[in-house]
Amino acid sequence: MKISIDTPAFYLTSVTHHRLPVFQKEKLAEIAAGAFAEARKSGGILIFAYVIMPDHYHLLTDSNRKSSEVLRFMNGISARRVIDYLKENDFTSSLNKLRQETKKHEYKYSLWEHHPNVFSVNNEATFMQKVNYIHQNPVRAGLVEKAEDYRYSSARIWGRRPLDDEPLAADLDKIEWREA
Repeated sequence: MKISIDTPAFYLTSVTHHRLPVFQKEKLAEIAAGAFAEARKSGGILIFAYVIMPDHYHLLTDSNRKSSEVLRFMNGISARRVIDYLKENDFTSSLNKLRQETKKHEYKYSLWEHHPNVFSVNNEATFMQKVNYIHQNPVRAGLVEKAEDYRYSSARIWGRRPLDDEPLAADLDKIEWREA
């Protein structure tokens, strides 16, 4: 994909309900990464860069689908997988924090806030700025000293030092750079 005004990339951010640090628990971050991999495959979504933080994620993706569709795939599949895990393993306290009352006085669970942030990226300079922002997020948050040390990030892939068991692939080979 060539990044331009006609074919922008999307920089997406979704925040957990009430900014709960759901993905502080490694098993839940692993489930989210697996759900994103599933969404990537089933939705035909390219992921160029990502980070899954304790209470949000950032994703740089292609524009072959509308950003709302990408978010529906990513947030929908990850919410189902995480909530199912919490139910199956009796995490009642966590479920109660995600519980919302509907208009019919029934209850549902909401993992993600309903107002994600979407930014259109039309050039390589902005694209690289977003890649760096994504990868430095765990460093700025004090979770690691080096971006490559954070497991739920594409920083190692960009540094050409991926793990054998990367939690989520990044589609670097699909980016068409301008001739230098």
